[in-house]
Amino acid sequence: MKNLSLPIRFGIVTSAVLIAYFLILALFDKHVNPAFSFFNAFITGFGVYEAVKLNKLHLMESFSYTEGFKTGIITGFVATLLFTVFFLLYATEVNPRFLGLLMETFNGRFNVDIGMVVFIVAVMGLATTVVATLTVMQLFKNSRNIPQNS
Repeated sequence: MKNLSLPIRFGIVTSAVLIAYFLILALFDKHVNPAFSFFNAFITGFGVYEAVKLNKLHLMESFSYTEGFKTGIITGFVATLLFTVFFLLYATEVNPRFLGLLMETFNGRFNVDIGMVVFIVAVMGLATTVVATLTVMQLFKNSRNIPQNS
């Protein structure tokens, strides 16, 4: 369980930052513009980066690519799960008009229900998690390059 506590903690913090960012956008009625969701990738990426970095500092020599990848994936999945639950509650309970406003952004070209939108939010979060983890692990993996003698 100790190995899971770090990514779960960072996933909770990352989801809190994602939720705060969403609510700040909602204050200015910008939360219905999907372009602002691109910043979610940076928030998720930073959460994954910090979790993997701290994991590498704790494990030192025993740190492996697999361990770092697992940490990043769990961090992102926890963040995505919590944000998706928040998004569902927001769109159904807090602001039931949100889905209609969001669809107006697309000029009514799509006819989707809340289930499909929540599914899309979850898939986007999971895809972002995988890409962010793969990217971050390029920074933290142990190099197997043989040093050149000058």
